[in-house]
Amino acid sequence: MNTEKVTNHIVAWLKDYALKANVNGFVVGISGGIDSAVTSTLCAMTGLEVLCVEMPIHQGESQVSRGKEHINQLKDRFNNIKSEETELTAVFETFKNTLPSADNIAKLNLSLANTRARIRMTTLYYFAGIHGLLVAGTGNKVEDFGVGFYTKYGDGGVDLSPIADLLKSEVFQLAKHLKVPASIQNAQPTDGLFGDSRTDEDQLGASYNELEWAMKQYDSGKQNSDFTGRELEVFTIYSKLHKANLHKMIPIPICEINEDLKI
Repeated sequence: MNTEKVTNHIVAWLKDYALKANVNGFVVGISGGIDSAVTSTLCAMTGLEVLCVEMPIHQGESQVSRGKEHINQLKDRFNNIKSEETELTAVFETFKNTLPSADNIAKLNLSLANTRARIRMTTLYYFAGIHGLLVAGTGNKVEDFGVGFYTKYGDGGVDLSPIADLLKSEVFQLAKHLKVPASIQNAQPTDGLFGDSRTDEDQLGASYNELEWAMKQYDSGKQNSDFTGRELEVFTIYSKLHKANLHKMIPIPICEINEDLKI
């Protein structure tokens, strides 16, 4: 991948979109991960206002420190960076304690993890509203259109998605080109939604490199019968996740009502 050409294309696209939308710039949720670091750097390169927002909810110290390191680096490199830290742990706990519990612990934990993402989305749109900014999404192609590894109306609730046509491996290439802090480039990807040390690979059952391979095979029309061993295992994981999360990737279904039914 020609990282310089891709970078210039995304930056020009971001700036053009923002200017046509008549907004001041972008707001980006900073997680300490590779995707938000790359996205916020690309937004910074537009020269428009960029607000980086940290939104910890029982967040691991390593994630918090990587996020702060990245924001400080951006401020050193660009003069259009502002930042906010909004501690949302108390908000999350208050919300959680107002709701009934559930017997199915796995479903309860997943629902609460998604709740974290949706509280953060609401926070980003608050800042977007008062500052006249667009919410820049941080999802990549494998997450957004492959396995659907994001929260519907959480981190999936954005105004525009600058890196959603890039595979995770390509995001890492851009990160190196953009001089994202090494601590972020070397960190194991994690969504940080469960308050523990589990990685994306732990949750998905396969690495991003494996899922990229499976995505290409799936899109080319391959079937389970075409593979054996680990390849079959990964392809099966990808296929199941893709089908299960397809509702996130397609437009919301609308029940169309013919005019003759209204008479």
